[in-house]
Amino acid sequence: MIRKYQFGDQKQIAELFYTTVQTVNAKDYSQEQLAAWTKGNTDPTIWQQRLAKKYSLVAVEAGRIIGFGEIDESGYLGHLFVSADHLRREVATALCDRLEKFGGDHIITHASLTARPFFEQRGYVVIKKQQVWREGVGLTNFVMEKIKDVCE
Repeated sequence: MIRKYQFGDQKQIAELFYTTVQTVNAKDYSQEQLAAWTKGNTDPTIWQQRLAKKYSLVAVEAGRIIGFGEIDESGYLGHLFVSADHLRREVATALCDRLEKFGGDHIITHASLTARPFFEQRGYVVIKKQQVWREGVGLTNFVMEKIKDVCE
């Protein structure tokens, strides 16, 4: 089931984010990079502040959050994460379908090395490869965009 984010979800989201980065993204990033990426991003209060301001959705199974995503009114898709146990089960696809509808005809995201193939399969194209810095550690990601065809 996919529903809108609500206050009280932030603890599970913080845990899901941390666990997903440390497991799913471990194939593409070093332990130093993973630690830098997650540092400061495990506080549920931070997630509440981020997600409450945007169009944020959660995927729930058996009472547990198994995925989440958010997009703002400008079409910037900031986060899309699914638990390692639920990859390749259409959870990210279902979340992204709904987020893109809200985001309009031009969507931008900063995709990790791990997420890039998922977004490419959805019609996103790489605008540029970049290094972002967290805690003095460089992480490669890609600025990607999707411009929806008005005939879709």
